[in-house]
Amino acid sequence: MKTTIDIQDELLARAKRHAQRTGRPLRAVVEDGLRRVLSTAAPRQRYCLPDYSVGEAGVSDPLEA
Repeated sequence: MKTTIDIQDELLARAKRHAQRTGRPLRAVVEDGLRRVLSTAAPRQRYCLPDYSVGEAGVSDPLEA
């Protein structure tokens, strides 16, 4: 699949040099980098809302009366 992405000039130049040194196409270098990042990315943890409730547990709420 073809797509267009913006890459910082220096990063692209480094990737091209790496591809040339290793004798691989730039496409393969980019795909390997994406695979590596995606395989090691930690799953996002669910946000847990902090408990800022007031009063004591088990005691009736005086505002309910």
